[in-house]
Amino acid sequence: MGCFQSKTANVQSPDQEPTQPDSKPDPAIGDQLDQENQVPAFKEFGLSELRTATNGFNSELIVSESGEKAPNVVYRGKLRNNRFVAIKRFSKQSWPDPQQFVVEAAGVGKVRHKRLVNLIGCCAEGDERLLVAEYMPHDTLSKHLFHCMTPNRFLLCLLYKALWDKQPLPWEMRVRVAYHIAQALDHCNAENRKIYHDLNAYRVLFDEDGDPRLSSFGLMKNSRDGKSYSTNLAYTPPEFLRTGRVIPESVAYSYGTVLLDLLSGKHIPPSHALDLIRGKNALLLMDSSLEGQYVDEDATALVELASKCLQYEARDRPDIKFLLTAVAPLQKQKEVASHVLMGLTKTTVVLPTMLSPLGKACARMDLTSVHDILLKTGYKDEEGAENELSFQEWTQQVQDMLNTKKFGDIAFRDKDFKSAIDYYSKLVSMMSVPSGTIFVRRALSYLMIGQPELALRDAMQAQVCLPEWPTAFYMQALALSKLGMETDAQDMLNDGASFDAKKQNSWRN
Repeated sequence: MGCFQSKTANVQSPDQEPTQPDSKPDPAIGDQLDQENQVPAFKEFGLSELRTATNGFNSELIVSESGEKAPNVVYRGKLRNNRFVAIKRFSKQSWPDPQQFVVEAAGVGKVRHKRLVNLIGCCAEGDERLLVAEYMPHDTLSKHLFHCMTPNRFLLCLLYKALWDKQPLPWEMRVRVAYHIAQALDHCNAENRKIYHDLNAYRVLFDEDGDPRLSSFGLMKNSRDGKSYSTNLAYTPPEFLRTGRVIPESVAYSYGTVLLDLLSGKHIPPSHALDLIRGKNALLLMDSSLEGQYVDEDATALVELASKCLQYEARDRPDIKFLLTAVAPLQKQKEVASHVLMGLTKTTVVLPTMLSPLGKACARMDLTSVHDILLKTGYKDEEGAENELSFQEWTQQVQDMLNTKKFGDIAFRDKDFKSAIDYYSKLVSMMSVPSGTIFVRRALSYLMIGQPELALRDAMQAQVCLPEWPTAFYMQALALSKLGMETDAQDMLNDGASFDAKKQNSWRN
């Protein structure tokens, strides 16, 4: 079949434009949506499409928690149909044979389930080996459980009202995570995919509904002959340390380490946890931030299950069916939606046809088009508003201000964005009444030089100047998308579209 044919006869440099079409659907599956869960059918992507989706594999779009230090980096990308995806880029030559990589990926792509982050495609051109999966907007279990906060996110907490939720993950949600993982693994077993590599809290992600899902990336090794585990040796199954081999029972062991994470809110080495359990101090494992908001019997049952999973001898560990049966009765609030338990806001996606040209450009993160539109709009959105051009007296200070504005506008027009930032910053310090347009232009200039945090700050300042100005909301959406905060970005697009519609209605009336 076409998707599985080797392309070694037509290998190209990753820097060259491919001569074949960008998207090559598997003819046996087709390019239609999977009817069961509306997931696109698996296909082989062209390198140029994935390069475009990630802005040339821009480091700003890296979402893997180790950043560029990770051996296999994961990017957030946007395809031409505006679908967000996660793109895993393997290290050079990790899979030397492109056909072997595509066949392996296609096999994983056939495994579909609502509890999995489904694989929707791959790419094997030149030295590049890429996997494409659904994008999960609400981060990993590790971030929610361990309260990880990067410096960028801390800055956003200071700037942005949608603060990172530092509340502990509720007990019921932790049980739901355990159950959903077991469901995903049980389905993989039914599909004869009994090996899951390196199961840990980083492999569990939350979808748009807040439901936990297991990454399909773990169904495929990091390389043809590579390690199955990248975590600390203290957390790897004993048989892997002895033989370097992974067996189905190894997955149960790793599931036990995730149970420890859920119980404790920390990454505790299994040996230490087992010492506490044997010493009848199991409740010392419990996350103190839960403040006792759980039933002791349920916590004890989960501790005992973790203990079974962490047995040294593989034959003494339970199978996946047992895990599923053991966790199911511990769920007490099945009727409560995950996004409610987690305190997340469900976002309605605005259709592209509802957005203005500027809104559409911001939604697709097309900075060049945004620049063109802002140039054409000029300052007309502030006509009638009191701004730096409305003065009672003509003074030298006013002349200096107008000259500074003129030089800033020229630099902005000529795409000299660093100079534009300098002039606009000087202008802001001189102005008695702020200008939303100046803040928006400086925001785009910051985005052009790779500083989305400062762009977000300026877009928010523009909203302060003009509270119902759609442009301010669209620019916030653009900055938030650059920062990987897609849910918040969609909220801003919604608000911008609403104010656009309100403005259109006022004109008609």
